Amino acid sequence: MNKNLLLAAMLSMSLMCLAKEQTKTTDEVNYLELASLMLKDNNIDRAESALSQVNLDAEGFDIQRFHIINGLLQVRKGQHQAAIDAFKAAKQLGEVDSVINVYLAQSAFALKQYQLTIDALNHAGSSIAKIPSVYHMRGQAHWLLKQHEMALAVMDQASLIFPNDATFPRRKIFYLIDLGLNATAAEQGQQYLEKYQADATDYVAIGNALRSSGHLILALRFLERARLIFPENQDVTKALAATYISNQSFNSAAHLVHQLALTDNSLLSEAAELYRRSGQRNMALTLNSLVEDQEQKLKQRLGLLIELENYEQAADMEQDLKRVRIDNDENILYAMAFALFKVGDYAKAESYLSRITDPQLFQKAVEVRKIMADCADEAWRCR
Repeated sequence: MNKNLLLAAMLSMSLMCLAKEQTKTTDEVNYLELASLMLKDNNIDRAESALSQVNLDAEGFDIQRFHIINGLLQVRKGQHQAAIDAFKAAKQLGEVDSVINVYLAQSAFALKQYQLTIDALNHAGSSIAKIPSVYHMRGQAHWLLKQHEMALAVMDQASLIFPNDATFPRRKIFYLIDLGLNATAAEQGQQYLEKYQADATDYVAIGNALRSSGHLILALRFLERARLIFPENQDVTKALAATYISNQSFNSAAHLVHQLALTDNSLLSEAAELYRRSGQRNMALTLNSLVEDQEQKLKQRLGLLIELENYEQAADMEQDLKRVRIDNDENILYAMAFALFKVGDYAKAESYLSRITDPQLFQKAVEVRKIMADCADEAWRCR
């Protein structure tokens, strides 16, 4: 055999051996472990691809581990029901690590399966006793199941385990407010604010929660104190103003919003409206003159002039209203018709009234027409 033929034969044999070795390597790839590795590296697509190539029928295959890795993959994908199904399948095959129960609880919570959340956490054992988020999840699950006493107990337990964590007493305060236990909530809220050197956000959150639950006096106490501590904080001032509005203390609210409007022109119209509602219409008119939004300004100004019985000035706004194209607003139509009626221009008033179709405004228009008809018959009665 010549030298070239020998080399060719040897090369052919080498390639055949290499091909066999590569085939062997491919056959021995552990796709389950590869999927686990890809998942740890956050390569979700590659992990899913590797998992799809797993041979579930292979001898000695760890099916429980397959379910666990699949469950973790589904959690990463946000497919919580699929994750729950996978974790349940794994648990049916034997004990699982406590962290798997936590993942199961998280997926259950995401799907509002709150009893499953609690059951999963109960099976996680004592190894999760030092994880603060677990207590929040457990407490909220009890709360949403209306197991209120258990929710409060979980917050108390967590506060003992994590004495420097303000989130647990804070959540408990909101629970107490929702339950209507306002005196207790106010007392514990005060203790919370003093112990944890709370910031403005905490005061606003507690104040708003009290306001939303209808306990306005307690809310005002919290927010007035907050304003003394944080006089420049706009969120505190806005929350306090909103509480005064809920309490129908429009004058106090107007002063607060007026102060905010000094640096935020968008609040001028709201401040003007609050002055109007408190009976200070001239002050409202003054602030209205500073409003930059022309549509908002003219609508509010027309209403104020009519309330002040300055009907001639109101009637003179006709061209301004047309200029900003708000003369098709039926509330504007009625207000303008009323102003024109009051200055005696019945024909023009009727031209506005005739365009009204809204049932409530239409009834008012009928009444104005009747008065105009009476005035036409007996003019001396309308002077």
